[in-house]
Amino acid sequence: MSTANIGFEEKLWSMADKLRGSMDASEYKNVVLGLLFLKYVSDSFEEKYIELTEDEWADPEDKDEYLAENIFWVPKEARWNYINENSKKPEIGQIIDNAMIAIEKENESLRGVLPKDYARPALDKTRLGETIDLFSFKVGDQESRSKDLLGRVYEYFLSKFASAEGKNGGEFYTPSSVVKLLVQMLEPYKGRVYDPCCGSGGMFVQSEKFVEEHQGRLGDIAVYGQESNPTTWKLAKMNLAIRGIDGNIGDHNADTFHNDLHKGLKADYILANPPFNISDWGGEKLKEDVRWQFGPPPAGNANYAWIQHMVSKLAPSGTAGFVLANGSMSTSTTSELEIRKNLIEQDLVECIVTLPGQLFYSTQIPVCLWFVTRNKAKNGKKERRGEILFIDARKQGHMASRTLKEFSAEDINKISDVYHAWRGTNEQEYEDVAGFCKVTKLDEVREHEYIVTPGRYVGLEAIEEDSEPFEEKMERLTGELAEQFVKSKKLEDQIRKALEGIGYGV
Repeated sequence: MSTANIGFEEKLWSMADKLRGSMDASEYKNVVLGLLFLKYVSDSFEEKYIELTEDEWADPEDKDEYLAENIFWVPKEARWNYINENSKKPEIGQIIDNAMIAIEKENESLRGVLPKDYARPALDKTRLGETIDLFSFKVGDQESRSKDLLGRVYEYFLSKFASAEGKNGGEFYTPSSVVKLLVQMLEPYKGRVYDPCCGSGGMFVQSEKFVEEHQGRLGDIAVYGQESNPTTWKLAKMNLAIRGIDGNIGDHNADTFHNDLHKGLKADYILANPPFNISDWGGEKLKEDVRWQFGPPPAGNANYAWIQHMVSKLAPSGTAGFVLANGSMSTSTTSELEIRKNLIEQDLVECIVTLPGQLFYSTQIPVCLWFVTRNKAKNGKKERRGEILFIDARKQGHMASRTLKEFSAEDINKISDVYHAWRGTNEQEYEDVAGFCKVTKLDEVREHEYIVTPGRYVGLEAIEEDSEPFEEKMERLTGELAEQFVKSKKLEDQIRKALEGIGYGV
């Protein structure tokens, strides 16, 4: 099932209409995400419950049977069928609050994470009951879990409600095909994985999936992150908890720039999609920050603050891969150009990939991927000091819907294979491909005044040599044009006759 066609849009939007009358968009989001989570844990619990009921040697009310498979134990008063049966009662708000309290009490990893304000008088209980009725579809059984439904529904909320909440363009769920590309390029098999703006935790989920798919051991990677938005932080806690990922994302939400929760961390892999072009990040309060080794970032745009924060967190052989707005590759404001120049001169920039438009549900801002590393020589098997790999992937991807583009597995392989061939970490021999990829020496980047837009370096796509002689080609094209003209005249005659036949004069 495609990410673009979640299939729940209409249902979710009808929920929005039901509740919109009584609350603003950000409140609505919290209410429905809480219900969604409740349905999610209840679905996975119920699936296991039925399986245990059919096993004569098992006890479906034995909590350990569920915990052994990373399924939350859901007490009777929190199960969806009980909530559904009571959805029309005036005390439904209190019933849901009690359900959330009961689940938190039984599952330590969810302590303090679930919303518990459904009984408040301002929340219309009739509408709340109707919203519960709308959750008739499964969201937490095995099939739904395999599709990362929680993260994808969250993406939908961000795209629909960003304008209603007055967001100024920063907070976007990273589409799973972009995360998969980052993960496949970085290959986080072993070590510390860090995301300084982890959103709903998608980078961690994909990293774990990657290790699983490549027969690695999940215990070999340790997950660290933080998130400033309290609702999103709670969602990340839920998302990791559901999957049994023991991640350290702090015991509260916090701003990475002003309250770094992982001060001493040196990460082997950093994967991130920082909010784009944020102007109100509080840079004026951090002018002397130790993280700005390459120059102070401008107070009006956080992009280069994010880059330097991530570089400061890298272990001696660590690599970071992150999404940034395209402007980051060529911005010429004095401070940003100076930082970019210093990063390049110190040989930290390893690879830049430009991506096609329309990949993000909620923004049309064109984006690129940056890869920076502390040690180009050690990271791969080839000596790559003094070089940058440029990949222009703007022609990759397919339209998964009328407005949304996605990468297929083939697209992801094509891009990541080039990167790994260049680093010497796969079996392929690296070759420049006109219009797609090129290895460039730092001297050439200096000539381009430290602009790192791949289109400047990869050149034009090679056009197949045309062996048809000029005279023959002209004769063929003239014949084809004449044929088209005759066909169009015949069609014109047919249309005229048809119109005359039904009484229209032409």
